[in-house]
Amino acid sequence: MSTRAPFLIIETGDPAPTLRRRGSFAHWIRVAAGLDRDEAVVCRVLDGENLPRREGFAGVLITGSGAMVTERLDWSERSAQWLGDAAQAGLPLFGICYGHQLIAHALGGEVGWNPVGREIGTVRIQRIDGSADPLFDGLPDAFHAHATHMQSVLRLPADAVRLACSQQDGCHAYRWGRSVWGVQFHPEFSTGIMRGYIAARRDKLLHEGIDRHAIERTVRAAPLARRVLQRFVRHARAATN
Repeated sequence: MSTRAPFLIIETGDPAPTLRRRGSFAHWIRVAAGLDRDEAVVCRVLDGENLPRREGFAGVLITGSGAMVTERLDWSERSAQWLGDAAQAGLPLFGICYGHQLIAHALGGEVGWNPVGREIGTVRIQRIDGSADPLFDGLPDAFHAHATHMQSVLRLPADAVRLACSQQDGCHAYRWGRSVWGVQFHPEFSTGIMRGYIAARRDKLLHEGIDRHAIERTVRAAPLARRVLQRFVRHARAATN
C-alpha cells in the first residue's frame, strides 16, 4: 500500500456508452498517469457527491464530460467554486477537456462554443513560442494528441499563460500560477478509444458534413500528450514533498 498522498480525480462525466466496457474516465486517467489504485481517490461530482477537503491530496485531476460548462449545472458550478479556491491555495490542478474549461471558468476566463465547430481525431498540437513550462519544456514544437470537443476556452483567466494551440482551437493548453494547468486534448486516450469516439459520433459527423473516414485516418499514437500528464504527477509530488 502506498504511503504517498493520493491524487483526487474529479469525475465530471462518463465515456460514450459504446466505450464504457473499457472503464471510466477516472480509470483511464489513473492508468495513463501511472498511478496505482491506492494513489487516487475518485469523486463523482456529476452524481452529486460532495468534494472533500483539499488537505492531504498531492494534486487534483479533472476529467472530461459530455456536459457543457456553459450549461452552468449545479454540480459544475459548485466544482468550479472548489477549484477556484484550491487554485488560489496553491493545490496542483490538471484539467482535461471539460476540466480544462472548468478551471478557466472558475478563475474568470470565458468558455463557449468553438467558432469553427467540432474538433475530433488525432490533432497536431503547436507549442506557443517562448512559453517555457515545466510540463511542456523539452517537447517538440509540435506533437500529436487526441481530441474531441465542441466548446473551448475563448478567453484565458487573468495572468494565465497560453502554452499550445491547434488549427481549430487557439487554446489547447494553459498554465495559471505555478501549479495549475488545463489541456483541451485527452492525454488519457489510447488510439482504440479515439477510434471509438469517432465511431460513436458518426451520425453527428455525417450531419455536420465531416468526413468520418478522413478523421479516422488521422488517428495515431500520441505518447507525448500522455507524457504531459505524467509530468504533472511528478511536478505535483515534488511540490508537496
